[in-house]
Amino acid sequence: MKIADLKIPGNILLAPMSNVTNLPFRLMCRKYGASLTYSEMISSNAVIYESAKSINRGISCEDERPLGIQIFGNSPEIMTKAALRIEQIYQPEIIDVNFGCPADLLTKNGCGSALLRSPDLIYEIVKELSDNLTTPVTAKIRILEDIDDTLKIAHLIESAGASAITVHGRTRQQQYSGKANHEYVRKIKQELSIPVIANGDILDEASAQHTLEYTGCDGIMIGRAAMGNPFLFKRIAHYLGTGELLEYNECSQRVADIREYYGLMEEYKLMHTVNIKAQAQWFTRGMRNGRHIRNSIAVAKNIDEILQSLEKMCKHAK
Repeated sequence: MKIADLKIPGNILLAPMSNVTNLPFRLMCRKYGASLTYSEMISSNAVIYESAKSINRGISCEDERPLGIQIFGNSPEIMTKAALRIEQIYQPEIIDVNFGCPADLLTKNGCGSALLRSPDLIYEIVKELSDNLTTPVTAKIRILEDIDDTLKIAHLIESAGASAITVHGRTRQQQYSGKANHEYVRKIKQELSIPVIANGDILDEASAQHTLEYTGCDGIMIGRAAMGNPFLFKRIAHYLGTGELLEYNECSQRVADIREYYGLMEEYKLMHTVNIKAQAQWFTRGMRNGRHIRNSIAVAKNIDEILQSLEKMCKHAK
């Protein structure tokens, strides 16, 4: 896939997720086949006010390049100033604009998916960024109830200079419930000339293949299904490349992955930035005896006890 002049080695992308897509997690997803990873979303206002915590969400390394950094806000001027600062510090390959997050923390301030009701402002934001950055600008949106309204926003984003668009097939009101409507995504792909990336309900090998074939999109973006499961990228890449399911021991793989994740967190001195127990519990989702192990994790006193609980999970799973 190609975005502007950037050649991406593949078309399976990791979605930006708050409190999830830190550098160690992104590195693991890249190792397993993610073609492009995105940082956690960064507040434009926080960058302007020199918030180290927010700015540090863009920390990267050469092993994960290419990198996308996602920003949010509602002022073209402030967002451009923040993006120029990010461009200067990190030189990301892509700067993405969040027009899709439905969280109240963003929408109550007129950011994220709240902007979908202000198409002219969306145009101004993308236009200002595209005109002033050397880095390609992309955007991530949700659909609206009406297809024509959704198509209007997609066309405005393209005409404002965006190099690609990601479309999550749910409305703001749906949050993460119900099913993603990829019919809307398909129609956007048919009408736009820039790359279109499909997002929503891509959970496994079959849904990845179906979404690509049905929508005709240039790529797919995986979000919540990858939480605690970076190996999913290897499974999907293998299936799309060979048509065969990859054989592996799921439990052993999950334990190996969380050990590596903890190791990377320590290497990059980021342990203090996350809820270790919550993240450990993500790695047990969908596993046999997972609920029992999550209870053990909840009362664990340290990382060693967490890992012991996960090892027990594997023994019981055999």
